[in-house]
Amino acid sequence: MNLKDTIVHESLKLFSLNGFFRTSIQDILSAANTSKGGFYNHFSSKEDLFFQVLDEARKIWRERNLHGLDEIDEPIGKIKKLLLNYKDRYLVDAENFPGGCIFIMVAVELGDTRPHLSSEVQKGFSGLKSMLKRILDNGQSSAVVYNGINTDIITEIIFNGMLGASVSYSVDKSYKALDKSIKSLIDYLDKLRN
Repeated sequence: MNLKDTIVHESLKLFSLNGFFRTSIQDILSAANTSKGGFYNHFSSKEDLFFQVLDEARKIWRERNLHGLDEIDEPIGKIKKLLLNYKDRYLVDAENFPGGCIFIMVAVELGDTRPHLSSEVQKGFSGLKSMLKRILDNGQSSAVVYNGINTDIITEIIFNGMLGASVSYSVDKSYKALDKSIKSLIDYLDKLRN
């Protein structure tokens, strides 16, 4: 791993643990075993680094969560696979995200203090919601109804359930509680098939 990649990787871990504001440049330099010169040879500022860390976090998110989804045609099955990936391949990834989901950590921390940074995180949340709805609609021109419930409502329930599971897991690191949260979403999806 070259120095730039090392700085991004170590910052990803630090941001997931401490957030953007509470992670200092010195924390990053220490974790990456580099100097200010080494840092500024690759990044113009901490905010520049933030965008590159976010890009890396998105790449990891896609690799972990979308794994095997293209092998499933049925919408509910595809969402269930996404939820299992989210639980077993993404949230428990302590190597990259020892503090839990970086997107939730920085979204909560940033709030409206730095709108240009917050909006980048929000794009990811909007993208996840759109993807869930697209999968559930399965190419239909209007919202599909599952057991009397339309996909807009189902999308909100799944999206918020995923965020809630992530927040809970980042607080207590209880795999048992995480498993229970995700299984409750899967049970809900199974009831939509009836």
